Amino acid sequence: MTASTLTVRPATAADDAAWLPLWRGYQAFYKVEQAEDQTRITWQRLLDPAEPMHLALAERDGVVVGMVHFIEHRTCWSEANSVYLQDLFTAPAARGHGVGRALIKHVCERARAMGCAKVHWLTHETNAVAMVLYNQVAERPGFVQYRIAL
Repeated sequence: MTASTLTVRPATAADDAAWLPLWRGYQAFYKVEQAEDQTRITWQRLLDPAEPMHLALAERDGVVVGMVHFIEHRTCWSEANSVYLQDLFTAPAARGHGVGRALIKHVCERARAMGCAKVHWLTHETNAVAMVLYNQVAERPGFVQYRIAL
């Protein structure tokens, strides 16, 4: 990839067609598939200013090459809220060129602007490539996730 300008910006309603392939790519990476009605609900929530959910897109030379979903939430551990970086995905052709790092930086900047105390996220233990970046930009506190599907 040649040197070019990478920008990260909040998504708008006009970004639906650019976001959807990234969202589908993210699901394919994790071998899951959301129903179309759930995808529409997610899109609506991400654009609704009354929701604590947010979407930012990374764009290089006018082409959307990455996305990040993040959610502001309360915590019992701090007076200030936290931000959960829920989904981060970079188009395969753009990987290794700073897109993921720029998306994480954007989330941290937004979290600071919202007065939040921290940004946190999970990744699958097999996501070794992403973990190389995550180990460079964040601490790994050692918690293990447990869950019960309801």
